[in-house]
Amino acid sequence: MALDPDVFHALLGTVRRFVHERLVPLEEQVEREDAVPEDVIDEMKELGLFGLSIPEAYGGLGLSLEEEARVVFELGETSPAFRSVFGTNVGIGSQGILLDGTQAQKETYLPRMASGELVGSFALTEPDAGSDAAALRTRAVRDGDHYRLLGTKRWITNAPRAGVFTLMARTGTPEERARGVTAFLVDASLPGIELGPPYVKMGQRGTHVCDVHLDDVRVPADAIIGGTPGRGFKTAMKVLDKGRIHIAALAVGIAQRLMEEMVRFATERVQFGRPIGEHQLVQGLLADSEAERYAARAMVLDAARRFDAGAAVTREAACCKLFATEMVGRVADRAVQVHGGAGYIAEHAVERLYRDVRLLRLYEGTSQIQQLIIARHVLRDPG
Repeated sequence: MALDPDVFHALLGTVRRFVHERLVPLEEQVEREDAVPEDVIDEMKELGLFGLSIPEAYGGLGLSLEEEARVVFELGETSPAFRSVFGTNVGIGSQGILLDGTQAQKETYLPRMASGELVGSFALTEPDAGSDAAALRTRAVRDGDHYRLLGTKRWITNAPRAGVFTLMARTGTPEERARGVTAFLVDASLPGIELGPPYVKMGQRGTHVCDVHLDDVRVPADAIIGGTPGRGFKTAMKVLDKGRIHIAALAVGIAQRLMEEMVRFATERVQFGRPIGEHQLVQGLLADSEAERYAARAMVLDAARRFDAGAAVTREAACCKLFATEMVGRVADRAVQVHGGAGYIAEHAVERLYRDVRLLRLYEGTSQIQQLIIARHVLRDPG
């Protein structure tokens, strides 16, 4: 459901001002301290950013995916750590509940996620199961009207702040593969849950990621999303379709910021008696970057509109994720090249963004997984 156009235009303007006036000036502080200030997080809550995709009936803004993508374009113009604070609530932390949860589960969790009171996190990946999600080994053993969870989840974004995990565990046999996977809503305060130390990462400082260890954690049977065991893999895949378009939109936004940094430097930096932007080889770097950014933006908006219309978009979502995240990696590389030696120095935003965008080609499914998804669909239906 889309907002009134005037209301959405006002929201977009508010987000744009918040990004450029409030967040961009804090980028170096976040990089240095590896933390987003709490007062900024409170402002995000007040703006409704935690509930962008959650329906108004549950206290969210209820944006369509196209509107969400347009907001994410704006959020991409600053450090991705800021978006990550509420990103799991907007996407993988809430969408499983929204798409497949019972009415009671929706009423229990979604209002608190929309307000930012509760942070949701998505726990799928394991030490030996990532791209092959059907191979996960975390077990859920029935024990009366409860299940006992045993296993380890790896690289879980926002786990240190999470109040609830959408957690995938095996209720069936390993031979059942995807058919034996169930999605649980697991209270992060339950006995037996232990968080590993936050990882030191290549980029995206301020975004906190750690392992989640489950040592005989008892959860009630009604914690299963939708109430039916064995549907967790389908829930995860539905969540990832939408999430991949969201990440592609983020890549487009970051590419726009990189373009702005490149153009500014190319206009101000003088070599051989004139700004380097007047040299044709530098112009080629700018032109290639802008053409690819524009193409990715058009792809994201097309896929989002198809999703909003109720179409199946697994192929389109994979195309967006593959092209946009690879695109922003190339744009970041060109941005460093345009800056020359300055681009390798930490005081310039392009150095940080170059490291930050590398992750986009890995999570929500690697580029190679997107290629496999696309090829499978093309081989089945070339049209």
